Amino acid sequence: MAADMDDFWVFGYGSLMWNPGFDFVERHAARAFGYRRALCVRSYVHRGTPEHPGLVLGLDQGGSCLGAAFRVTGDDKAAVLDYLRARELVTHVYKERSLTLLLGDGRRVDATGYVVDRAHEQYAGAIAAEEAARIVATSSGRSGHNRDYVLNTLDHLREMRIRDRWLEQVGRLLSV
Repeated sequence: MAADMDDFWVFGYGSLMWNPGFDFVERHAARAFGYRRALCVRSYVHRGTPEHPGLVLGLDQGGSCLGAAFRVTGDDKAAVLDYLRARELVTHVYKERSLTLLLGDGRRVDATGYVVDRAHEQYAGAIAAEEAARIVATSSGRSGHNRDYVLNTLDHLREMRIRDRWLEQVGRLLSV
């Protein structure tokens, strides 16, 4: 299917990679520059509670991040953006941004992505892998156990042949 001028791209680096929740016409491996994947968001609802927060992924400053880019038709743009905003902006720990991506086939595209707001109370900052594993191992929320979220993300990263050494270390500690 040929791209239309009204089509747009969405960047996924965590659960959006394996559970986008919207229709798309094209999916590619992609790299976003200036941001890295990190377990840096305290989850009060989906993978934890306010009393015992879990940790979920955020796109934090620095480095680059391999993930998935999804092309969405212009006809679906409003509905997909509404869906993504309802999913990603619930507590406003993420900010919607336009990111330039390098696709696996060499194309550069602009994509909608969600980056962590470092000033938000849910921003956990840099956490040692051991501490992250301890939090993840003992947290659960409305969407299930935090451990399942991390291990499922790692499974999908492996399927896409994406290495994330820090997250892999957290996964190894969860398996001990």
